[in-house]
Amino acid sequence: MGKRSIEERILEESNFLLAELRKTEGEPFDPTFVLSRSVSNIICSVIFGSRFDYKDERLLTIIHLINENFQIMSSRWGELYKIFPSLLDWLPGPHRCLFQNFGRMKDLIARSVRDHQATLDPESPRDFIDCFLTKIAQEKQDPLSHFHMDTLLMTTHNLIFGGTETVGTTLRHAFLVLLKYPKVQARVQEEIDRVVGRERLPALEDRASMPYTDAVIHEVQRFADIIPMSLPHRVIRDTAFRGSLLPKGTDIITLLNTVHCDPSQFLTPQEFNPDHFLDASQSFKKSPAFVPFSAAGAHGALPLLHPHPAELLSAAAGGARGHRPDSDQLGSRQFAAAFPAAPARALTPHPFQIRLGAMRPARRACSLSLLVPLCPILSPSHLLPLTLRMPHAHPPSFLSLLGLRP
Repeated sequence: MGKRSIEERILEESNFLLAELRKTEGEPFDPTFVLSRSVSNIICSVIFGSRFDYKDERLLTIIHLINENFQIMSSRWGELYKIFPSLLDWLPGPHRCLFQNFGRMKDLIARSVRDHQATLDPESPRDFIDCFLTKIAQEKQDPLSHFHMDTLLMTTHNLIFGGTETVGTTLRHAFLVLLKYPKVQARVQEEIDRVVGRERLPALEDRASMPYTDAVIHEVQRFADIIPMSLPHRVIRDTAFRGSLLPKGTDIITLLNTVHCDPSQFLTPQEFNPDHFLDASQSFKKSPAFVPFSAAGAHGALPLLHPHPAELLSAAAGGARGHRPDSDQLGSRQFAAAFPAAPARALTPHPFQIRLGAMRPARRACSLSLLVPLCPILSPSHLLPLTLRMPHAHPPSFLSLLGLRP
């Protein structure tokens, strides 16, 4: 798609993100917004053909609309609307902002589509929109075609919305989990150093040689369970299920939490345990009960890419020192007591801050990619000091990472 590979787009965004992080100059900051901008920018680069400046009003508007809708969907109003849409259509409430925000996002996308139409070259597509517009032209005589303008606008919206918040939230959970489990951090770091080293960038083909890192990423998604009640789906034909008939058009909502915490599928479902995705020989094993975000096998509309400089998350993959909540309660679902999540549909960590120390120059500029769930977190061993600060409501949760290596 276009002349640049996705890996090139990731590297480009990683460099911009790294430059943005250097501006913090050791001051504490909440990584949520900067992660959202970088995640969204990679997706926007694939869809629109180019990235946005971090201060671009279009990017800031996209992130604002996504965050607001995600919070509404995660509220009780959003939960009720998904279950009783016809009833809540007649009631006032914050759920009505969902449609207003969707309209604003649709207008923003439509403006970009019009710009693409004016400069479209079917023989040289630049991005997702160009490819979709070309397909619309090819199938315009087919009355059954799914390629038309409304589908383009909706698909683009879903890709941006689904890819930005879920990947960013997963990354924040990964930070907190890695900070809690130094032995997991150390083993991930050892595997990364052994397989990737310091002289090259991590690549997708490294995944087969990194079973433990792959298992950790899958377990982060299972344990975090950020969408415990999956998105609604609709039965497209009469379907028999466990002795009952589901008529065509029936809305189905899957409770992923019951699957991810099923003791018949996971040995210790209430604990963070990468062994859930490792066999007896420590090779990676798939689990049929692992269903992140959406329907089995879908994992979202498209693979979700997240660019991230190695220096940032490798700090979380280094040894941790300083105060840590005592007892192993944080190894279970009581982990939420220290890092509580927002209620209802989306489980998101409460805001926290990190402090980055002076970044050590690497031998080569490196990037960190997270392809959820296709690619594990891969980070070289250039570590930096990082301090995690939780809100005042949770004063014990102050962690210090001092993982510098020679």
